[in-house]
Amino acid sequence: MKTKTLTIAALATLGLLATSFAEGKKCDKRKGGHKISEEKRAELVAKFDKDGDGKLSEEERKAARAAHKAEFMEKHDTDGDGELSDDEKKAAREARKAKFMEKFDKDGDGELSDEEKKAAREAMGGRRKHGHKGGKRGKG
Repeated sequence: MKTKTLTIAALATLGLLATSFAEGKKCDKRKGGHKISEEKRAELVAKFDKDGDGKLSEEERKAARAAHKAEFMEKHDTDGDGELSDDEKKAAREARKAKFMEKFDKDGDGELSDEEKKAAREAMGGRRKHGHKGGKRGKG
């Protein structure tokens, strides 16, 4: 049950972040907001803006979240039971780390140099580890 709850919470958070940006909302750095590229925002709006008003309604955001969850589960729920096991969560984390390293480990040595870390922070809008900014996890 804990796994399912954590998975749903994580997916809902990702969906909310993605769709709030698709509406054109600004990110509030004091609240740990995340940046999204204009290209990604436009992609989300193009895909889920069914009424063509250039932003996502609550219903359209729900559809975007549901689609994101389904895509995530299809990719990571390898046994198809509708929940992520510890092994599936570990594999999802490893895949995310590998993608991150592929993007930012320019010299391919398997570790980020200070310069590579700086470039990664800048590309991520200054966010710190785990996407949290300005405080400890779980605060604020």
